[in-house]
Amino acid sequence: MNTLSEIKALSKPLISNLNKLGINTIQGLLLHLPLRYIDETRITAIRDLRLGDDVQCEGEIVHAEVTYKPRKALIARLQDASGQLTLRFLHFYPSQIAQLAVGKYLRVYGEIRHGFFGYEMVHPQCKNVGESTQVAETLTPIYPTTAGLTQPNIRKAIALALKVADLAETLPLQAYKGMNLPAFKPSIHALHSPAPDANLSALESRSTAEWRRLAFDELLAQQLSMRKHYIKRRSIDAPAIAASHQLAPQLLNNLAFNLTHAQQKVVAEISHDLMQAHPMQRLLQGDVGSGKTIVACMAALQAIEHGWQVALMAPTEILAEQHFKKFETWLKSLNIHIAWNINIALLSGSQSKKEREAALADIASGHAQLAVGTHALFQEAVNFKKLGLAIIDEQHRFGVQQRLALRKKGEPEPHQLMMTATPIPRTLSMSYFADLDVSVIDELPPGRTPIVTKLVSDERRDEILQRVREACMAGSQAYWVCPLIEESEALQLQTANDTFAHMQATFPELKVGLVHGRMKPAEKQAVMQEFSAGEIQLLVATTVIEVGVDVPNASLMIIEHAERMGLSQLHQLRGRVGRGSAKSTCILLYQNKLSEAARARLKVIYENTDGFLIAQADLQLRGPGEFLGTRQSGVPMLKIADLERDADLLEVAKNMADSLIKEYPKAVEAHLARWMSHAGELVKV
Repeated sequence: MNTLSEIKALSKPLISNLNKLGINTIQGLLLHLPLRYIDETRITAIRDLRLGDDVQCEGEIVHAEVTYKPRKALIARLQDASGQLTLRFLHFYPSQIAQLAVGKYLRVYGEIRHGFFGYEMVHPQCKNVGESTQVAETLTPIYPTTAGLTQPNIRKAIALALKVADLAETLPLQAYKGMNLPAFKPSIHALHSPAPDANLSALESRSTAEWRRLAFDELLAQQLSMRKHYIKRRSIDAPAIAASHQLAPQLLNNLAFNLTHAQQKVVAEISHDLMQAHPMQRLLQGDVGSGKTIVACMAALQAIEHGWQVALMAPTEILAEQHFKKFETWLKSLNIHIAWNINIALLSGSQSKKEREAALADIASGHAQLAVGTHALFQEAVNFKKLGLAIIDEQHRFGVQQRLALRKKGEPEPHQLMMTATPIPRTLSMSYFADLDVSVIDELPPGRTPIVTKLVSDERRDEILQRVREACMAGSQAYWVCPLIEESEALQLQTANDTFAHMQATFPELKVGLVHGRMKPAEKQAVMQEFSAGEIQLLVATTVIEVGVDVPNASLMIIEHAERMGLSQLHQLRGRVGRGSAKSTCILLYQNKLSEAARARLKVIYENTDGFLIAQADLQLRGPGEFLGTRQSGVPMLKIADLERDADLLEVAKNMADSLIKEYPKAVEAHLARWMSHAGELVKV
């Protein structure tokens, strides 16, 4: 791969600044594409200027002075044959005063505004001009940059790269058959140096054929990279675990409910994966309350029945404890009915040294067939005798290295089941999760009453407090969710601590609890146990309760400053109620003066209970980062393509990737070398 140092005309400081932008190769430099463009291909006469236009004028400086009222400013007047234009600088250097001296000839570019003396430009770009100074022949690109790296220097570097780079096609022409896309070389040239008559709005919205060509190449590179890893993983050994004929069927007999069709389908997909001699990498996604935990339990039983251990990792102690109790209940019934002795070990940071040592010994000896815990599970001190399956709940909360460390606990490599209650939009699943098999539970268990969502202004707080009192006095329980723990002058949000004190004073007849992320794990656990047992009627909490907390008697939730939260987070929080048969309500309290974005978010959550629709809206409003969490490490990120705009190109790239890998392996390597500066660093988990 050609490094930037191979272009002799690039200075070391320029290369160093380009490196800060993550540009280390000639190909990387070529794919550093403009954010926008300016038109310096024509000179506009001053008499023809129009308010609001971005234009280029040329003339002589006929007046220049530094004024001090109403504030310090450098004011100059530029004159051409048709009139005068004021140039105003509020921040300037001595070198600019010299450049704007009377008698200098300048070419200026900027937006035309109203000023004290007619039209003016504020902080225009200025160039000294002489008789031989040429007008630009192409639109001028404006690139993403960093401190110390000027636009002229980036343009110079890219112009040099265009002269020496290999711009040949990497893939066979049939890859683009019927797509009506231009070749790579003219596309790159057209985007770095567009013709003067190019459609500026189409260029800047990235909808031209040239942009689409590069977006397709990038999406295809991402698909190729991730599918190569998917194929490679199938050559790794993993335990081939036969279907469960005793434990899983018996558990189904013991349950007080039947699995939904969606759950049955997903159980079959996971069971089939576990029977293979290569590691399962399956992402199980299901909306809040869709019943992922019982599906995970069925998978665990398949492994346990055949002598393998299972690790279940959760992102919080509250959730780990909840999983432990749920599994304990289910497995106890098996031990009674078919005399299996299934032992569960719990590992968490709040355990005493003695409890921890006992749990570690049980896991290491194989006495505990199931280990449930937080990130404590992948620490060095934890040794499994025969780990066959790792289950990771809310997988986006864990880093790549954490998941990798858990997988390395098994020999051969254990199967891995990742679960998320944040539904992933289809385009995101097709691109960033293309290396995984994905299962979806797309129906809720019967008997769930829909949650009523209400949007209420903070001005009606007294009515809401009365609603809480009535619900709790009638035997229900309620959550009051606050977004911050400590007061922030910038956001002026009420804190959980203040709210807790206020609720205690407001409801002396109720037992009020408090839980937030800064509490010691044991304290959090104790509060949650009291709430689960019905001893606490009103729980004031931060978003620490977002994931997995299951208290069927809690039927009312109030979320403060709902306008500050993302859609997926609001949907997760709302899912903590409506888990029993009682009618449940989620009240979103908002401050008046809502921004357009906040109004749009609240409208979506108010009108929809379908997690996938909400996730799709969140993707459009906030981009993919919300869903990827820490998965991004090692995943080829998109810089040019947009999942919404280019969904049609993604579909083609996805369908084409496997056949290209099979039929044109060398061309695929060349394509990855061009598009992935880290082509060897394929997705690890």
